Amino acid sequence: MPTEALDRVDRAIVRALTQDGRMSVAALAERVHISRAHCYSRLNRLQDAGVITGFTVRVDPVKVGFGASAHVTLKLRQHNWRELRATLLAIPEVWHVSLVGGNVDVILLVRARDTADLRRVIFDELQTLPGVVDTQTYMVFDDHASGQTLPPEDPAA
Repeated sequence: MPTEALDRVDRAIVRALTQDGRMSVAALAERVHISRAHCYSRLNRLQDAGVITGFTVRVDPVKVGFGASAHVTLKLRQHNWRELRATLLAIPEVWHVSLVGGNVDVILLVRARDTADLRRVIFDELQTLPGVVDTQTYMVFDDHASGQTLPPEDPAA
């Protein structure tokens, strides 16, 4: 389901759940001004279409023991991307993996207990992976997520 196929109610549901993923269906229905039964069917359709891929909680990485963060770029040799992606996602300190175009091939968000642990992940786990030619590390001093999942509502729509 392309973003253009989402109507005003679908967008309102997604925005509301982005703000509070624990909201009950009854509260969600009230917030977007539709019946509870209609809300259930909309939620099911959004999940079946892959628009809503899951419900999660956001945590403060520092407060759960990850005091050091970095964006790490990887340059690769010809490699089986799917296999490498699975390997990267299996590393507990790798929180996000992006295949990108440009001067690098992959950008990772790595979170570790401290800088010594971050060094271990980069030198012992990432740089030793088959097909990894080079890494660059960009320390994160402060980071914030907008929580935005959809473009702002078009007032003309």
